[in-house]
Amino acid sequence: MSSLLLALDASSSACSAALLRQQGTQRECLARFELTPRAHTRRLMPMVDEVLAEAQVSPQQLDAIAFGRGPGSFTGLRIAAGAAQGLAFGLGCPLIGVSTLEALALQAHRRYHFRHLVTALDARMGEIYVATWHCLNDGVSRQSDEAVLAPAGLRLPPEELDWVGVGSGFSLWEQFSADVQASMSQHLVDLEPRAEEMAWLAMRDLEAGLGQAAHEAQPVYLRNDVAWKKPA
Repeated sequence: MSSLLLALDASSSACSAALLRQQGTQRECLARFELTPRAHTRRLMPMVDEVLAEAQVSPQQLDAIAFGRGPGSFTGLRIAAGAAQGLAFGLGCPLIGVSTLEALALQAHRRYHFRHLVTALDARMGEIYVATWHCLNDGVSRQSDEAVLAPAGLRLPPEELDWVGVGSGFSLWEQFSADVQASMSQHLVDLEPRAEEMAWLAMRDLEAGLGQAAHEAQPVYLRNDVAWKKPA
């Protein structure tokens, strides 16, 4: 049995789209990824058209749509959610929201084989979006709830593990506690969430029957107060 899933993301300064085809145990993924600050609206749907054209697939052949549901940029999340909801509603197919922090953990695991990960995105206002993960054989297991907090407020599980930090939140490295810094062998600032890993995670959820109706899948902001604080 063959399944086709389209994923799109605009949760960070990057914009991406990916088409994942699964045939039995075989998977093939076509993807586009660009660093496009403030150009998500202009680039997201052309990326979708590009991966569909490259695969010679029509939208009507898609079995599901996935999107980066957050946390991340408020504007970017709304752009991706709106596009994904429109596609899923028009095609009558399930919609799956994927955690940007989980997708970031999977990317770091697949690329560098890291096992114990702290993924953090810069939430502005001196805060980060953060969660911890254990990864093995392309599987991701969440170890702490996703949260928005000041870097100094992060506490890692008590096990003595070789933690690695990943994501733009670690641009605030000096603001993390000495204990957290000592627990991490390294931190990588430049990785951004990608639709490619979101497609893999969404296919897992689709197979588990976790697809939703288009109107039910919503962005996850974590922070209720979306207003920017003006400096005094």
